[in-house]
Amino acid sequence: MAQFGLIGRSLKHSFSKSYFTKKFTEEGLPHSYENFELSSIEELGEVLDNYPDLKGFNVTTPYKEEILPFLDYLDPDAQKVGAVNTVKLTKGKLYGYNTDFYGFVHSIRHLLNKRKQALILGTGGASKAVAAGLTHLGLTHRFVSRTPKNGALSYEEASEWLEAFQVVVNATPLGMYPNVDEKPPLSLERMTENHLIYDLIYNPAYTVLLKEAKARNGVYKNGLDMLKFQAERAWEIWTSEQNV
Repeated sequence: MAQFGLIGRSLKHSFSKSYFTKKFTEEGLPHSYENFELSSIEELGEVLDNYPDLKGFNVTTPYKEEILPFLDYLDPDAQKVGAVNTVKLTKGKLYGYNTDFYGFVHSIRHLLNKRKQALILGTGGASKAVAAGLTHLGLTHRFVSRTPKNGALSYEEASEWLEAFQVVVNATPLGMYPNVDEKPPLSLERMTENHLIYDLIYNPAYTVLLKEAKARNGVYKNGLDMLKFQAERAWEIWTSEQNV
């Protein structure tokens, strides 16, 4: 039996444990998947010591960047992104990957059509995978932040210039369960039916942001497909005989 898991700070409503537990049951595999809530990334060593059969784990907020110094190898895509959400253990070595990049690209590419400019709401680890994915797909992007720096836009500026950016990706946790009444402070007054609003949040399925997009007849999508794609890619990495 092999063990897998997820490390993060608050994992009560995690998708990964239920997804992989169901997968193992359906495929008749004797594996297990556990949530490891860490108050600090420094506790990772304790997890590795206590779970010698751990073959791989996912990484979520806020440790996608903090885990980098603990890794023995970084995949080129993860290097490009600057964040890791999947780790494979082989002979005591930790190999880091970013399957968020893969999941985002595969979940949004069929919706882009001729849209070429994007706004990314937020500047955390998830936003880095989004930025790398958009660049890979040929889009230019600007970050949007409450405290803009390094070329990022304020939410007020982004609201005023929305017509120039026909793709908007929410990479913040605003609107995630249980705080379902929240939304990023972006006004959609200038939104048209040509806009695509993509929210990485999948719980709830329709955030306040997506409900507003629907009301304005735009194209909208949540992050569930991205999550499924990235999870399957993580499974491919964990079960490959080589470190891909």
